[in-house]
Amino acid sequence: MNNPLLQLTDLPPFSQIKPEHVEPAIDRVLADNRTEVERLLAATDDYNWDNLAAPLADLEDRLNRTWSPVSHMIAVVNSEALREAHNACLPKLSQYATELGQNTRLYAAFQQVAQDTGLDTAQRKAIDNALRDFRLAGVDLPEEKKQRYMAIQQRLSTLAAKFSENVLDATQAWSKLEESENSLSGMPASSIAMARQTAEQKGLDGWQLTLEFPSYFAVMSYADNRELREEVYHAYATRASDQGPHAGKFDNSPLMEEILALRYELAKLLGFENYAERSLATKMAPSTDRVIAFLSDLANRSVGMAREELDELAAFARELHGIAALQPWDITYYAEKLRQHRYALSQEDLKPYFPEPRVVSGLFEVVKRLYGLQIDELQDVDTWHPSVRVFEIRDRHDELRGSFYLDLYARENKRGGAWMDECLSRRATAEDVQLPVAFLTCNFTPPLDGEPALLTHNEVITLFHEFGHGLHHMLTQVDVMAVSGISGVPWDAVELPSQFLENWCWEREPVDLIAAHYQSGEPLPNTLYSRMIAAKNFHAGMQMVRQLEFSLFDFRLHRDYDPAQGAQIQETLDAVRSEVAVIKPPQYHRFQHSFSHIFAGGYAAGYYSYKWAEVLSSDAFARFEETGIFNRDTGLAFLEAVLEQGGARDPMELFVKFRGREPEIDALLRHSGINACTE
Repeated sequence: MNNPLLQLTDLPPFSQIKPEHVEPAIDRVLADNRTEVERLLAATDDYNWDNLAAPLADLEDRLNRTWSPVSHMIAVVNSEALREAHNACLPKLSQYATELGQNTRLYAAFQQVAQDTGLDTAQRKAIDNALRDFRLAGVDLPEEKKQRYMAIQQRLSTLAAKFSENVLDATQAWSKLEESENSLSGMPASSIAMARQTAEQKGLDGWQLTLEFPSYFAVMSYADNRELREEVYHAYATRASDQGPHAGKFDNSPLMEEILALRYELAKLLGFENYAERSLATKMAPSTDRVIAFLSDLANRSVGMAREELDELAAFARELHGIAALQPWDITYYAEKLRQHRYALSQEDLKPYFPEPRVVSGLFEVVKRLYGLQIDELQDVDTWHPSVRVFEIRDRHDELRGSFYLDLYARENKRGGAWMDECLSRRATAEDVQLPVAFLTCNFTPPLDGEPALLTHNEVITLFHEFGHGLHHMLTQVDVMAVSGISGVPWDAVELPSQFLENWCWEREPVDLIAAHYQSGEPLPNTLYSRMIAAKNFHAGMQMVRQLEFSLFDFRLHRDYDPAQGAQIQETLDAVRSEVAVIKPPQYHRFQHSFSHIFAGGYAAGYYSYKWAEVLSSDAFARFEETGIFNRDTGLAFLEAVLEQGGARDPMELFVKFRGREPEIDALLRHSGINACTE
């Protein structure tokens, strides 16, 4: 009874949760849930929402409450003991989920509930989704195939966890201690100070470089030492692979092969031709051909522009800096020099104007003006790290809508990247409404020498992006957990609110809210703002084709898998690059080995979602361009049509309700600086 994971009534008591609590808690909850499912099915033969779906949601919520803090801690305070406890539970959770999905009595009971004409919109969508998910779990399969499905799902959950561990371990395994500051010539003072602080924290004398993104990016963007850039590039590009300084030690190659083989087998078991088809069963996109056509159309519009940009960069490096042949580890470095040459602007010029406290308070003011939200910090909340802060959100009627944890800084034993995840979901309970709670996680450069953390403009955009996800989760007014917040939202629509909010990072009025010099408090000067806007679409073509490379690689990998040939991972990537990439990486490059989005996240055969949703987000923002970016009526229209609806309605229906028509691609092309006409 002293297990904190079994006594969760409010926010998780993170400081009390120990590895030894994890498996006993999960075992207990799974056992209780199994008993209760059987009791519910035996209690009646006249099933309805109240005697089946609602109590099942209670069981799901209890399991989510128990597992959510554990799965989050694995990402933000990873340790060997916690990893062992976490991994021991994965097959058990997978088995339980498959048992429910293949329970024919439960399926029949849900079919009975579906006949109820009194279900409201959210309940109806939740039941329809559940019936679809029963079929996708193999409920109609013969027993032998059901068992195989369950074994595949258990194995896939284990492989995904191991993939993530390998990426984290490989990232942390490499570091380089420079004994002289001269070695870091060209790098900003803040990045040099960070390297110094990293060394001191390890008890070392010097400047320590790592593969955590703030350190890696600083070297690739600013280090004058070409050999150093190449060394860091090589280490980063070969993480968790058969190449590089730790070749074979954390190698994800066999895991990727097995993951793709098992996904293909899973799809075939369910009657799909390939895993891409299986993926689209829960998405907006109507067919695999439609996804490929969409990505190919964007490629046709942007590859020529990307080639011109690269040619121009190569000429700049050759003529002004004497670089005869531009190498991949030169691209970011000389791109930064070209940006400065052309626009008299670098990311470093902007950082003093984006101190983290100002950016965060400014972000809160932006959403206050858009939606009437009031965001206040909570004190004395138990968190997993001292730098984590907690906030609550109230709406324009002073009604509490949700709360969130904010974990902004990179550190050891924390997964790279940025993401939003659910701590609690909104749902109606017997007593009241459970309010949503979100985890918002980034990996920014931490504060140095008593000064506030200074963010690049790209990091500001990342924060707005994740907060957009958070608002989608927290502002929902749907009380059915299965379709509240981001739950039940098709994956290729889930990026709409996040990419949408990024637009406010570029407009003068909101920029004045988020930007002020960290020492003087002066606003961002007009000259710097003008240069920032002028440079907005700098290398937009190269950025576009890079995203298309990831999207096409992911989708073709899953659509074209042939068990007779194996995964063909490098071959697929090479083929995609020959069509859309303008930068050809060296032979040793192993980007795919750390592509966690598709091998360990939710984006398998779904990475195209970023571009698919960007069509929606750009066109949605275009309405604000027409009516005023802080037009309250337009803001409330978006809040009510999109953010509050969760997954209770079809995303195209919601978009049309807000925009008055279906989405058009023109706004995306305009915002990206890409000509709307193909050649």
